[in-house]
Amino acid sequence: MNRIFLLVIASLLPIVMQAQVPDDTRIRIVDSNVRSLKVAPASNIYLPPVLVMGSDDRLVVNFDYIDYDVHYLRYSLQHCDALWQPSQLLESEYVEGFNYADIDDYRQSETTFTHYFNYTFSLPNDNMVMTRSGNYVLRVYEQDDPDKVLFQTRFMVVEPRLTVMTDVSSNTDEDYNDAHQQLTINLNYKPGVVADPYGELTTVIFQNTRIDNAVVLRRPMSAGIGTVTYEHQPELIFEAGNEYRRFETVNIHTLNMGVAAIDYVQPFYHATLYADEPRVNQQYLYDQTQRGHFTIRNAEGNDSDIDADYVVTHFMLNTGGPVEGGNIFLEGEFTHGLPASTTVMKYDASSGCYVNDMLLKQGAYNYQYLWVPDGASIGQTAVIDGDKYQTINQYLILVYHRPSGGRYDQLVGYGLTRSLN
Repeated sequence: MNRIFLLVIASLLPIVMQAQVPDDTRIRIVDSNVRSLKVAPASNIYLPPVLVMGSDDRLVVNFDYIDYDVHYLRYSLQHCDALWQPSQLLESEYVEGFNYADIDDYRQSETTFTHYFNYTFSLPNDNMVMTRSGNYVLRVYEQDDPDKVLFQTRFMVVEPRLTVMTDVSSNTDEDYNDAHQQLTINLNYKPGVVADPYGELTTVIFQNTRIDNAVVLRRPMSAGIGTVTYEHQPELIFEAGNEYRRFETVNIHTLNMGVAAIDYVQPFYHATLYADEPRVNQQYLYDQTQRGHFTIRNAEGNDSDIDADYVVTHFMLNTGGPVEGGNIFLEGEFTHGLPASTTVMKYDASSGCYVNDMLLKQGAYNYQYLWVPDGASIGQTAVIDGDKYQTINQYLILVYHRPSGGRYDQLVGYGLTRSLN
């Protein structure tokens, strides 16, 4: 009997292990012809992709497909839990109507050396209405081949039922006015909205446009009648980082911010940026940035969506020698979804610098350098750009509620704050 029982368990083990493999819901650009993907509220392209349910705002999805021929594309949604795994809801429970729609708004580029089609659509729309709050994965694919996903991205829908108040301080449990920033979060709601704040709430925190260092809080420090507080918890301490670096390629006939040279080498324009220097040992210097975002813009054109050209952008980081034990990556909104092989800085022994060449649409870009130790998945700012407590960081706080017996995580709170305001 024992042997038969063990054989049954062994036969079931691969099925159990397969069921435990999480679905890949990361922001991911599968087709390299997809470029300049941006998902943001129509009211402000520098805000996170969060839509308030019942508001007049829309989420705008905009991207290019580099090709001479038009591609007929379609999109669909998947509802997810607080940790971005598929929820238990059926499609009919979170989307009104059919869970697919065609992208009808596309235009061919004009007067550009790089030929592309620009696609755009907004959510919700006449064909697609989200009826539940929470996390959503958006997938875009060829109309005649649903299995050929070109890219997938993320956005959130919130139904505000509690308020989020946040304080950011450089007086942290780690150090004082040095290399970190610490958050204190207070949630306020009407009695009865949350029955068990210790077991029903999940709070997630993002710093700027970064995804790798997001924090998930399962339990608050304390709770009262209609109040919840997160404070003095290690997860609330973030590396302060440094102000994002910036460059512009809005005009390909003159030198823009951060650009040392612009040349045309068939078939692309090339923008060589000034060599960056590590800032870890430099004093903090304030610079007004968009905290990691990018803006598509052609200063010489009338419609940047279709008349901005693509430029091979040459990044260079002068380290004076190789940095052992890990890799250096470019980070900013423009790197989201790209394979690591395209955002990693490669060491050039002849110059003693790390270099990277990326094909980017004309515009204004924020970026920073992250050091990722071997075997790690979270980047560190300290090694290259340094951690300065004065840095102006933006923190996004998302609060999810799953009541006892609930089948999905409702997004009921949304807060956005900046440090040292």
